[in-house]
Amino acid sequence: MIFPLLLLALAIGGSHGQFPTVCTTEETLKNKTCCPWFFGSPCGTNANRGRCIDWEPRSADSQHHDDRLYWPQGHFAFTCECFGNYGGFNCGKCKPGYSGDKCDKPKTVVRKEIRELSFKERERFFSYLNLAKYTISKDYVILVTGDRHHRGTYKFISATIYDVFVWIHYYAMKSIMENNTFSTKTNYAHAGPAFPGWHRRLLLFLESEIQELMGDEDFGLPYYNWSHEKNCSICTEDFLGSNDLQGNIQSSSCFGSWGAICSGYYYTDTYCRSAERGFYVENLLRKPGRDPTTRIPTYQDVQETLKWEAFDAEPFDKTSKYSFRNCLEGFVNPLDGDSPGMNMHNMFHHYIGGTMSQVPVSANDPIFVVHHCYIDKLYEVWIQKYNATPETYPENPHPGHRPLDCTVPFLPCVTNKHLLQTSTDYGYEYTHMDLD
Repeated sequence: MIFPLLLLALAIGGSHGQFPTVCTTEETLKNKTCCPWFFGSPCGTNANRGRCIDWEPRSADSQHHDDRLYWPQGHFAFTCECFGNYGGFNCGKCKPGYSGDKCDKPKTVVRKEIRELSFKERERFFSYLNLAKYTISKDYVILVTGDRHHRGTYKFISATIYDVFVWIHYYAMKSIMENNTFSTKTNYAHAGPAFPGWHRRLLLFLESEIQELMGDEDFGLPYYNWSHEKNCSICTEDFLGSNDLQGNIQSSSCFGSWGAICSGYYYTDTYCRSAERGFYVENLLRKPGRDPTTRIPTYQDVQETLKWEAFDAEPFDKTSKYSFRNCLEGFVNPLDGDSPGMNMHNMFHHYIGGTMSQVPVSANDPIFVVHHCYIDKLYEVWIQKYNATPETYPENPHPGHRPLDCTVPFLPCVTNKHLLQTSTDYGYEYTHMDLD
């Protein structure tokens, strides 16, 4: 089944995701202002929930630079800054970990191992995902263009809640453009210190959106501990669906009807061009274990990864040695922290194959969610093991990965360094923190 995207046809002239629909009117785009009203004032100022802040310009010629550079300045000169426990792009919601009209009630949701969910819990998770896949987001739209060099070609279109989640990952992964030249060395979510924290923010976005959609504030995303597996035990009809010999998810699974947003058109100068046409170009594909050069990372791989005490190391990219982040991401062998190769996070993506192995669009497959929850759990284990704090986050020169850079493309701004703290600070915890 193909679910159409609704074109809003807004061309640009000049945890919570981006872009808020209310901030994509002709007026707000012209004024570069995203300070929506709440309680009768911008950012809920009258209710002391937040304020509209002015970002000091840091990029002189936006036409020839990446629109994500120095986020959010490529699109907005003014955005909300929320006070206390308030959150959301207009400070009209609570930040993760709090609830109530005044956001003064602490709450902690539990993220369980997916195979430990009861039948009822498992079916709830699948139905929630399916509803998110087919429910148009009331709060957010996505950005598309066939030519990133020319802002006048940019358009916002509506998308489903789950597709917004997928698009955020895709958008952050696109090559960085400076002076009309693209660099593939790094991006805003991978191959640098921001990797684990950025994905933590992405998962919080999906978890929060599903909680709101379903009116279930206690819902927590499950994780998949693959470290004791020889084969993908959740690639079955009882879980996330089995696949046929061609890689298609069986129609008996609700995920068999899912299409992949932003697939095709892998040009560096495009943003999700296929979505502009209003349909999915490809269905989900999956071939776990079909590539003999891949495998599921082992429990020993996990233990070796956690032994590295340095969060990251120079040059703070995919060549970094003796770096927990780089071992976790999977660009070096965790056994010696030195040898290059595909491991851990990266290896599992390629082991699953199909859509998951096309990393920019890999979030289309719901296995991405439970895989990254496990990666986030390992991040949490490391944080607790070494008593890491935001001050542990290293200075580095990479756009989007610097300590005080806002995570791209989320609003309100949360800096990379502040995502290096315990999960309970963000309102959730994992079961089995002993890893066994």
